[in-house]
Amino acid sequence: MALKPWKKLKSEVRFKNAYWEYVYDNCELPNGLLHEYHSVHTGGSVMIVPMLENGNLLLVNQYRYLNDRLSIEFPAGGMKPGEIPDEIARKELIEETGFDGDIEKIGIFNPYNGVTDEICHVYIARNLKHSKAHLKDKTEEFELIEADKEKVGSMVSSNEIYDGMTLAAWSLAGKYLYDDKS
Repeated sequence: MALKPWKKLKSEVRFKNAYWEYVYDNCELPNGLLHEYHSVHTGGSVMIVPMLENGNLLLVNQYRYLNDRLSIEFPAGGMKPGEIPDEIARKELIEETGFDGDIEKIGIFNPYNGVTDEICHVYIARNLKHSKAHLKDKTEEFELIEADKEKVGSMVSSNEIYDGMTLAAWSLAGKYLYDDKS
């Protein structure tokens, strides 16, 4: 049996800001039923797994308003429509860690495919050097954490790292972190 796509009958942006749009669609399901669907459209995002020369990884600890708690994550950021993922990855790496380096795209994922069309582009950053650029976002505050791969794995297993995007990036980065290159 081949699955059939839904047919979009009408789409309306109900709210828009600089980072996302709240979209309301009317759809017809393959069985003929009419259905309303609410979603969030974004320009995408990036997440960077920074690796120091000694093999340790850099993460950031930051306050997350919606959960009212701190969150240990890999550096990341949203993209506005039309922005280039490689450029935003480098900007976010510098902004959140103070380091710049060689970045390599290792994959993509959708963080919440029942709610958003967002695609997150994941990178490994190596050959890190302190950046001379002074990029800061006035709405963000970070504590930089350096941890070896085993410690990061332990923080994932114990749910000390609970951010879904970081968990997905960690999964994608595994084969790049545990080979002979690191």
